[in-house]
Amino acid sequence: MNTNDPGWQESVYQLFKQHNIRQVIYVPDAGHAPLIDRCLEDPQIKAGPLTNEFEGPGMCAGAWLGGERSVLLMQSSGVGNIINALGLVRHCTIPFLTLVTMRGEWGEFNPWQLHMGQSTTTTLEASGVVCNRADSAEDVAPVVESSINLAFHSYAQVAVIISQRVMGTKVFE
Repeated sequence: MNTNDPGWQESVYQLFKQHNIRQVIYVPDAGHAPLIDRCLEDPQIKAGPLTNEFEGPGMCAGAWLGGERSVLLMQSSGVGNIINALGLVRHCTIPFLTLVTMRGEWGEFNPWQLHMGQSTTTTLEASGVVCNRADSAEDVAPVVESSINLAFHSYAQVAVIISQRVMGTKVFE
């Protein structure tokens, strides 16, 4: 993977700490790997993988009902898997925050990633999720912080869409 600026993951980790995010659930993803590793190393954060993205909204709802803030980390290719599960957090007015690393846009080599990559934001917005986009590494921290505030202060469902330009493109030779 050609990474433009891996420092954004550390900034996001620090925001998780600052805003008392205590549960980080994820589907393994190279774009989130440094952030996942930092969360796994932190004894104050419960971090763990999911079988698939569909489990994410339910896990986040359970965390909230148990008194903790959480975040779901996933890749755009998994967005289609959470649509039905979003009904839980939306209709129960449970704060929901997800950070979505994009595929299927900037320099994508894999045609299988194009469909969901091109429909991620539209699909989430049609499901009632507010989408805030970070198109550069410098955008990520302020977009994440504003999204944390929006989700947890307004009981909203919010996705941070992290452009493929932030991570760079995968290269297979």
